[in-house]
Order: sequence, then C-alpha cells, then structure tokens
Amino acid sequence: MEKRQLGTSEIQITPIIMGTWQAGKRMWVGIDDAETVKAMRAAFDAGITTFDTAEVYGEGHSEQIIGKALSDVRSQVIYASKVFANHLKPDLVVEACDRSLKNLNTDYIDLYQIHWPAGTWNSESVPITETMDALNKLKEQGKIRAIGVSNFSRAQIAEAAQHGRIDSLQPPYSLFWRSVEKDAMPYCADNHISIIAYSSLAQGILTGKFGPEHKFAEGDHRAKNKLFITENYARVQTALNQLRPIADRHQTSLGNLALAWLIAQPQTNAIVGARDAKQATDNAKAAEIKLSQEDLKEIDAIGRTVTDSLDDNPVMWNF
Repeated sequence: MEKRQLGTSEIQITPIIMGTWQAGKRMWVGIDDAETVKAMRAAFDAGITTFDTAEVYGEGHSEQIIGKALSDVRSQVIYASKVFANHLKPDLVVEACDRSLKNLNTDYIDLYQIHWPAGTWNSESVPITETMDALNKLKEQGKIRAIGVSNFSRAQIAEAAQHGRIDSLQPPYSLFWRSVEKDAMPYCADNHISIIAYSSLAQGILTGKFGPEHKFAEGDHRAKNKLFITENYARVQTALNQLRPIADRHQTSLGNLALAWLIAQPQTNAIVGARDAKQATDNAKAAEIKLSQEDLKEIDAIGRTVTDSLDDNPVMWNF
C-alpha cells in the first residue's frame, strides 16, 4: 500500500488506518480478543501499517491488544494513540503517555493526539499552552514523534499550533458526515496538516449491512448515532441504493467505495475498524480503487442528499 507523509513529519502512514475502538470492548458488543489480534495481523499482512487507538478505549485494553498483536513487528508499524480530555494538565499528560507506552509495550508513540479539547465531556478547562508544553517535552524526550489533535475546530487547531507543530487532525468524517469540510479542512490543507478521518464508514452504515428496520443490541453505542434517527435513516437508505450501481461498476463493496472516495479528498486518510481477519483484509483493498473525477462528483452529490439535512453540530451521537 502506497504511504503518505504525516503532516510535515518524517512519519509515513497508510491511507487506510486500522481503528481499534472496538478492541477496547467498552461500548461495543460481541468483541473477542483473539479475533481482534487476528484482525490486526491480517491488516498488517494486507499492507495496513498504521494503527489508531486511545487510552480511553477500554481503559487501555485496546492499547494492550495492539501491543500483544504487533510487538514483534513494531519497527514496521505506526502507533497513534490519544490522551483523553480529563488528562490535559501537564503532569496528567505525562502520566497518560507513560501508561500508553506500557500498554503498547513500546518506548515511543509515533503520533500522540489530544482526543477531545479541554472542557469537553465535563472535563476541566486547561489552557492549551500548558498541554502543548507537556507534549512538546514528550517529543523532545523521544517518547512521542508527532503531535496531533482530534475533534478540534479550526480555531482550536490554530490556537494549538501557536504553541507547537500540529501534524494531524482526527475528525469524524465520511461521505455521510462532512462538517469538517466547512470548518477545518481548508486550514489543514493550507498548513500541511494530515486529516485522519474516524467513523469513515459512518460506524458501518456505509457498508449497507444495516437494513431499513435494523436495531442495535443493548449496550451498542451506535444506537445513539444521529444518522439512525428515523428521518435521517430514510435518506441514508435511499443514498445507499444510489451508490450500489457505482460500487458494482468498480466491482467493489459499498464500504470500500466510500473509503476510496474519502481517501481521495484533500489531505485525508481513513480509519476503519475490523472485528475479524476477513474484514481487515477487505478494508485494505479500498486503497486499490481508482475513482475518476466523474465518479467522485457523482458520489459527492449522493452523499449530500444525506448531509445537507444534518445540523452543524460535529458530534455524531446523542449521548
């Protein structure tokens, strides 16, 4: 898989990145550690060398599974982890990073990201200069190689960038969720900041596997996704039906068509999760799809039939 530069750093990432929220098990159902390990190895074997996680995914469990699955190929993979909003005071940033290093069984994290801005999710408001100072020191010490932010607005990225180099933004971004295009994407393009899209399949909606009457199991957080609200979900199903002929034309799945569209957008790479080895292997094939400008325009227009009706709140869930 052809790699891309992460921001202005020396780090090379794959355009398809394996997401590991589900590996933490918390807020997911039916996840098996052994199958997750197999999925990670399958992703690696298929050419995906970038793995995204966070301390909050199962309170470190996701990181531990990555360490278990990939330690023997550590020099060949890129680890991206995140510090949560309640750990943004300088001493807590350092403690969180050290925990993640231990969980991942490594002595450095390639990309370390602020998961949510200070003050979100009932966290304490910490000046960004204090958090960035701690991150810069971790970078100087070699514990992290690059700094990124997640769920930040354009203004918040610009403020953070005054205190150190920001090499990536991780926003929710997919064909069916596109608020980043209006706000932060132009800034990222102008400042050579990579976009690492999460929920790139709109939490599985873009695979087409959820029918009109789908209900999630008890405890599955996806039930609170705004795209599953009745009026939005009807538009989603119509759009999926319009996308199917394009996927058939390219002899690919709906999900991989959506991923191919996404990684063709400016600066954009796509995080996608996998429960098992087959899903991981299939996800990697999205990088091989070549879409013409006409394809991209057609897919774009179909996506807007869903996104034009959404509000401007970038958070995907009604938690």
